[in-house]
Amino acid sequence: MLYNLLYPLFHEHQVLLFNLFRYLTFRTGGAILTSMIISFAVGPRFIRWLRKKKVGQQIRSDGPETHFKKAGTPTMGGLMILFSVTISTILWVDVSNPYMWTVLFVFLGYGAIGFCDDYAKLTRSSTKGVPGRVRLLLECAIALVAVLVFMLLTGGTLGSSLAFPFFKNLLIDLSWFFVPFGLFVIVGAANAVNLTDGLDGLAIGPIMICSACFGIISYLVGNAHFANYLQLHFVKDSGELAVFCGALVGAGLGFLWFNAPPAQVFMGDTGSLSMGGALGAIAVVTKHEIVLGIIGGLFVLETLSVIIQVVSFKTRGKRVFKMAPVHHHFEKMGWAETQVVVRFWIIAIIFALIGLSTLKLR
Repeated sequence: MLYNLLYPLFHEHQVLLFNLFRYLTFRTGGAILTSMIISFAVGPRFIRWLRKKKVGQQIRSDGPETHFKKAGTPTMGGLMILFSVTISTILWVDVSNPYMWTVLFVFLGYGAIGFCDDYAKLTRSSTKGVPGRVRLLLECAIALVAVLVFMLLTGGTLGSSLAFPFFKNLLIDLSWFFVPFGLFVIVGAANAVNLTDGLDGLAIGPIMICSACFGIISYLVGNAHFANYLQLHFVKDSGELAVFCGALVGAGLGFLWFNAPPAQVFMGDTGSLSMGGALGAIAVVTKHEIVLGIIGGLFVLETLSVIIQVVSFKTRGKRVFKMAPVHHHFEKMGWAETQVVVRFWIIAIIFALIGLSTLKLR
């Protein structure tokens, strides 16, 4: 919004300060700071309000014993993230950009689904929220709208094509099969992040890492010069998504202040589904769906651990892990919660570096 209001004044009145709003890097930095400041400002009051309303976390009865003391910790902290990201994004982005509004639609839509799930758990005093099939149907409906809009906006064969990392010109046109593929990316990313959110600070760290990486990717893919130099597939107007990614990073930093062990608040499904879905949507826009699987490798490992555990138990009657997702397995092995979190952050950074290397190694 500031771009649309102030940058035209540079041409009209030659005020050099307003020329700064022309640059995505400046506006992305502004989004980071704004969302972080908003999170710091609203966090204490919001947490006090949650405590007053007794919006407390329900703990799995079969979970690690160390988690029982966390029962009653305020949850639905994802509302802080939704608020700060939305405000800062609208403030710093070019509001005429259709990609931004579509990603914001996914972000808020998945946040609403997560909110309903968290609310159902609280009202029932149970770890079971909205029925899985209903939640999945709603997630697919939102993702379907987003993928169709992305295909329309991108246009041509690029809109329905799958790009491969490490290859310069390998682009496979999936035609209408791109629709279910796009759904899989967005819905899969949302639920993978949701599965990872099980320890204080565990999910928000990798989310910030992935957001920063896709901020860089969005900026490069949306810039014809850089895209051509790096031999990336240029997607016009996608660069504005760097501002949204910056807002995610800033909101993540603000949330981590209150979510660091011992957590004062949990993000709940409200936060994990919204941020995961948004990252999946950005990957679809920038044609870096496979790279999302690399950069978000930690989320993939967490999801695979659950799949392996379920399949093994149903087919062989035996568990592969002491408990799934895999972060609980290491807790059961005796790792301290902070050890699991920090070591998983290190793994997330390694995956991010490998993913970013795909931009140049072609």
